[in-house]
Amino acid sequence: METRYSRLAGRSMAFVLAGGRGSRLNELTDMRAKPAVYFGGKTRIIDFALSNALNSGIRKMAVATQYKAHSLIRHCQRGWNFFRAERNEYLDILPASQRVSESLWYQGTADAVTQNIDIVDSYGVDYVLILAGDHIYKMDYEIMLRHHVETGADVTVGCLTVPRQEGSAFGVMKVDEADRIVEFIEKPKDPPGMPGDPDQCLVSMGIYVFDWKFLRALLIEDADNPGSSHDFGTDLIPGIVKGGKAMAHRFTSSCVKDRADSPAYWRDVGTIDAFWKANIDLTDFTPDLNLWDKSWPIWTYSESVPPAKFVHDEEDRRGSAVSSMISGGCVISGTEVRNSLLFTMVHTNSYAVLDHAVVLPYVEVGRRARLKNVVIDRGVVIPQGLVVGEDPEEDAKWFRVTEGGITLITQSMLDRRARA
Repeated sequence: METRYSRLAGRSMAFVLAGGRGSRLNELTDMRAKPAVYFGGKTRIIDFALSNALNSGIRKMAVATQYKAHSLIRHCQRGWNFFRAERNEYLDILPASQRVSESLWYQGTADAVTQNIDIVDSYGVDYVLILAGDHIYKMDYEIMLRHHVETGADVTVGCLTVPRQEGSAFGVMKVDEADRIVEFIEKPKDPPGMPGDPDQCLVSMGIYVFDWKFLRALLIEDADNPGSSHDFGTDLIPGIVKGGKAMAHRFTSSCVKDRADSPAYWRDVGTIDAFWKANIDLTDFTPDLNLWDKSWPIWTYSESVPPAKFVHDEEDRRGSAVSSMISGGCVISGTEVRNSLLFTMVHTNSYAVLDHAVVLPYVEVGRRARLKNVVIDRGVVIPQGLVVGEDPEEDAKWFRVTEGGITLITQSMLDRRARA
């Protein structure tokens, strides 16, 4: 039995949908798609889906891009260029290339696959794993593939277990005792509970497993349907629920954890508040997401930079970091850093204070700046003496302040402030 199923990943491909802007991240996605947004000190969001596939044994992958894709494409070319075609390994980047019509880009998640049927055919795979490229989690897809094959499903849907009152924000799966999906409800006001646990419900993760022959025929049929929006969650999955066999695969069955008592970690960092919190959570003594686990590494492009450096040791001018993550190339010069996460090549200057700050790469913080509860975009130059996080009304005049009290700082915001 084990020998029979151990090769499922080798007979599969991962098709990563990475074209979305992520508009709720506001200015963070002005220049990059959501999957290309930085996370965790040195990685990008898309690295989690790709790393899960690689660690699961999948060596054939495609990344469909659309919105402002240059940053994402460049990252994949630099960080994911180790696949070797002579070993039957591939990572193809599939920009929306108007293959169906010169006036049409990808019209939906299913259409992104439909427009690339010939490329998927060329892989010669039996199974296709459809993945969202914009979530943070660690998952063994081989286990989900086995579940799909063992149950004889037409589609297997990856599902999270969430409190029933939170289900209204998701596509909810109503299942029977065997976890067969009997109804798919998009953002219901009154989500159905799970069998045996009415206070919890199953919601879609945007992860699907199909037999490729089945999906191929379904995509061609959907493409000819003028009433379809050509979307997996809106059209294809509900159609299979009604007329085929759709199974729910619980994330708790295949999530990768380093400790038995660890929670099943999954985050949608789709808002500034959620993005800030997920990054700051990594500075905890024992974070729920373990980026130090060598048995399930998160692969990425690593710049060649020197180690982090801390300088000055005087009263009020001491380069220090407490309960923080400091990436390579950073210079902490006479700055107090607390509960913060600094990405690659951040330079800070004397008498500055960073408190609960998420600082993206290549930022420079001027002298005597005090920054609290902030997200600072890549390449920003913080002027001397800037104070953010102490007066929300003043901050809101120049920067984006969220409902949760987090301030997003970009260079264009600072430039506007300087001109005022």
